[in-house]
Formats: sequence, C-alpha cells, structure tokens
Amino acid sequence: MTRLLHLIVACLLVARSAALANPCQFESQSQDEGRVAAIVDARSVRLDDGREIRLSGIEPTATTKQALTSLLAGRDVILRGADDTPDRYGRQGALVFIGGSDTPVQATLLAQGSAMVSAEIADKDCAASLMASEAAARRQKMGSWADLSAIKNAESPDDILAEIGRFTVVEGKVLSVRQAGATTYLNFGRNWTRGFAVTISKRTLPAFEGAGISLKSLENRRIRVRGWVEGSTGPRIDVRLVGQVELLGANEPTGVRP
Repeated sequence: MTRLLHLIVACLLVARSAALANPCQFESQSQDEGRVAAIVDARSVRLDDGREIRLSGIEPTATTKQALTSLLAGRDVILRGADDTPDRYGRQGALVFIGGSDTPVQATLLAQGSAMVSAEIADKDCAASLMASEAAARRQKMGSWADLSAIKNAESPDDILAEIGRFTVVEGKVLSVRQAGATTYLNFGRNWTRGFAVTISKRTLPAFEGAGISLKSLENRRIRVRGWVEGSTGPRIDVRLVGQVELLGANEPTGVRP
C-alpha cells in the first residue's frame, strides 16, 4: 500500500511538472486533429478537411507567413483551446501543436521574432509563457526585433501616427492619468491633443483592479503598451485587455523585459 501511495504521488508530481513546463496545454478541441493543406495568410492555415484555423495569441510581422509555411506546410497538427467556435469569418481559433510537440507553434514564432504577442490569451500562465518567448527574441534581436524602430518611442508621436491601422508596440513614461467621462487617458505628452495616449474604457477597469493595478499608479511609470494605432491629430491605442500593458523598471533598457 505504501509503495502504491508513493507511485501515485510520483505520478502527480510528474503531471504537475509537465503542466508547469507547458502552461499552454489546454484541452484538445472537439475536432482536434488535421493536416495543414495550405497557408492562407500570416496567421491562418487551411486543413485538409476544409477548416480554416486562426492561430490565437499572436499578431503577424513581415516574416510570419514565411515562417509559418516552413513550420506547418503539410504537417499533422493538434488544436487546443477553450473555445473552437468559428469567428465571423468562419475561422476556428486555436493554439496549434505539431505532432507530439508540447510547444505551441505560436511560441516558436515568437521565439524566432516572427510574431508579436496579441495579449488575447486569458490564461495567465499561458500568456506569461508566450510573452517570455517574445521577450527572449527581443533580447537577442531576433527577426523583426533586429529593427531598431520595431518598438516605437512614446515621445515621438509622428512615428506612431505613421502606424495607423497596424498592431504596434510602444514604450514610454506616462506623464499624466486623466479621466474624461467613461474613458481614462494615459498621456505620454504634454500636449494632450497631439501627443501619444492610451485610452481605457470604464468597463475595462475591473480587469485592471483584479490584476492589482491602479491606473492612477501608472503616472510617472514607464510602460510598454501594444495594440492597434488609431487617431488623427494624436496617435492612440485603445487598451481592452490587461495584457496589453507591461510595467517597466525605471532603468530597464528598451525592449528587454521578459
């Protein structure tokens, strides 16, 4: 009986270690297997049964489609994720695994610098794992991170404004936090109309509070923010997910936080 108990404990420890090592190992989806028949675009593939799969958790860069082709063309894949309901374009979102690999293709793309984290993965451990893969690529100047302009400076709003309609990563110091109606503004410039700003709606505040982040506490802090650039006079990024914002150390070099 004692030997059996020890065996059970050992199995549980192994399972726990595997879960910690592979935090993106979600349950398989209802139709969890297929073979990649075509690369549709920089973030979508078509399986041989006709399903179109959108890779969750990433935003593409200039090299994503080429990297995706090298990784997935003709390969057997397993799909994992909490929800396999197709989006309005008929694409099934998933974390994609090649054969028996326990590392999602998304993490491989991020580690190569061939993608950016989108912050849409709700699971904290998986999201942190994907962010760590991206951070490693930034440290090593891999792929798109080799370009010094890959991360925009919040003090250069014109450079950010040139990225309208694109998913962009921006770093800078929050000079002020102001609320106007149901929107909170994180201002990075003295001129509120022309400087870069982050907008956060009232409905997003509970998520920040749940993460232990007071928006007012971000004043005079350096942060990294990611999202779609919009605006006309001054560039804006609308933050809807806590994962879009990362706190940076006061003396931390640009782009290296895990």
